[in-house]
Amino acid sequence: MKHVIVLFALLTGASLAAAPENWWNPAWSQRQAITIDAGPSGAAIQENVNEVTALVRLFDGNFNFMAATADGKDLRFTTADGKTVLPHTIERYDNLINEAFVWVKLPEVPAGESTTIHLYYGSAETAGATAPTDTFDDATVMFHHFGKMGTTFEDSTRNANNAENPGVTSDGGIIGPGLRVLDVPLVIPASETLDFTAGQELTVTTWVRPAALQDNAVVFSKSDGTNTLRLLLNQGVPLVQVVTPTGTVSSASGEAAPAATWSHLGLVASGNTITLYLNGEAYGTLNAAIPAISGQFVLGGATPPSDALANLNGELDAVAVSTTARPAAWMKFAAVNQGASEASSRALVLGTNESSASAAGGHNEALEHIMLFGDIAQDMMFDGWIAVGVCVLMIIFGWTVAVQKFAYLNSIEKGTAEFVKQWKNLSTDLTAIDHDDEASVKSLGGNADPEKIRLVEKSPLFQIYSIGSEEIRNRLSRDKARTKGLSGRSIQAIRAALDTGLVRAQQKLTSGLIFLTVSIAGGPYVGLLGTVVGVMITFAIISKSGEVDVNSIAPGIASALLATVAGLIVAIPALFIYSYLNGRIRNVTAEMKVFIDEFVARMAEFYPPEGEISPYAPTPIPDVPTQNPNFSFSDHVPASGATT
Repeated sequence: MKHVIVLFALLTGASLAAAPENWWNPAWSQRQAITIDAGPSGAAIQENVNEVTALVRLFDGNFNFMAATADGKDLRFTTADGKTVLPHTIERYDNLINEAFVWVKLPEVPAGESTTIHLYYGSAETAGATAPTDTFDDATVMFHHFGKMGTTFEDSTRNANNAENPGVTSDGGIIGPGLRVLDVPLVIPASETLDFTAGQELTVTTWVRPAALQDNAVVFSKSDGTNTLRLLLNQGVPLVQVVTPTGTVSSASGEAAPAATWSHLGLVASGNTITLYLNGEAYGTLNAAIPAISGQFVLGGATPPSDALANLNGELDAVAVSTTARPAAWMKFAAVNQGASEASSRALVLGTNESSASAAGGHNEALEHIMLFGDIAQDMMFDGWIAVGVCVLMIIFGWTVAVQKFAYLNSIEKGTAEFVKQWKNLSTDLTAIDHDDEASVKSLGGNADPEKIRLVEKSPLFQIYSIGSEEIRNRLSRDKARTKGLSGRSIQAIRAALDTGLVRAQQKLTSGLIFLTVSIAGGPYVGLLGTVVGVMITFAIISKSGEVDVNSIAPGIASALLATVAGLIVAIPALFIYSYLNGRIRNVTAEMKVFIDEFVARMAEFYPPEGEISPYAPTPIPDVPTQNPNFSFSDHVPASGATT
């Protein structure tokens, strides 16, 4: 249902206006420009950076989560010209708290300049995205961002350097969830892609947040029992150590990284030099080459354990290993882009939303709301769908009746307007109508042409007029001289017949309105029933699972409330439609009552009771031959308006 709703919204938006010329794909309705600033006010890098994976943070202030799918699978990133789709992977996407972390592979970040890419979203087509593993270049052999909770941590590259043991997730990572290191380090098993060769190029980066200052706390280590490479925090001072059979060499001490604060650490090995980086700046060097190591890669501790070393008491995030020496500009861009400083907020900025439904840009509020309802609907339970189904049936029956009534009332009002025009002339002398001649009655005494006759036949006034003419004909069939006229009892009988026609016309006018009244009265109750049952089931599930948080409660409550919304959508339009139709029906009924009174009055005037001579009777009164079957009284009646 969600995809149907979203597709409908997209087609509706596309019909309003064509997308801008440089739009990547018309199936995506929204886009935002992303500016990467490498100038002094942003990342401030002095060299071009090629094939870097940048972090894009999405939150309420820079992204409209209502316009995207609930899981973010419709996100696409392209170059500024819209010709190349950039690979990306989603670390975390939460549309309940409106927070997302997405990694995007940039082909190049020019030194000191600003570049632009585009973020597209708002599409029912979620298939066809690039592989998440393509987000990192071939030199990146491992990347752990710890974004998935409650599972063994997996490598985001294609090398599958997954963790051997489950780790503890921390909600307070600098980039979404992080790794909380306590007494048990996180172990990544040995693999060919993680094996170090002697003298190779290497880059290892990570974010670290020590809970307290420790002696020789291990950030990471790799050892095979003979050779070891490790990164330490000794009372907050970053140190890189290389251990070989000839001894241990360590970088010089410098300024300490503060406790309870996130710091970006990295080492870059090239030839016989290992450079240590702190927050994107060169911190120190070690004159040593990377030894050949084929053992485990351990985060937050060392294997085998050593009394001289301590497991890290703190958190880690975004651990990356590359088999190349990243340049200084690359290290600085990574530290600034992934960090939470003011420079980080300026280094990558999302622009305002643009909509394919408007070349001038701006939000498509209707699309956003419709897509939000689609997201909520996918969490609806079976009982909620039953309530919504009943509401849909009410809408179908109620609106079908409404459309039919609108068409019927429009047709009879046109016929009534034409009949009233003809009646003004006819009412001056009812005797002008030959009640024995059906064609004369139908043509209103010969004054209406066939086209007008077809129009007035739809009017209930004409139908009442026809009933009255039929009743007059029945009573005058034996009194062609009109000397007896219509008695008081005859007039009462004719009025009763006219009132019967009025009641039948009212029944036809009001038939089917019961479906609207049922929708008005029953729609909210059906929706409320679906909501109450949905809320009950949601709380029952929470009680069994024991999880009491926004993520477990909000989807069930929102989907349950959708049933009440459906009930109100049924009732509110039905209420207005019923009131409008009922007002028009009352007007038509009032016109019929007025016409009946006028018709009876004219009938009593032109056909007085026995003993009174009609002012419109022929004079002298002809001696009507009873044996002449071809006699026609109309041949002796003077023209309309004649007097004795």
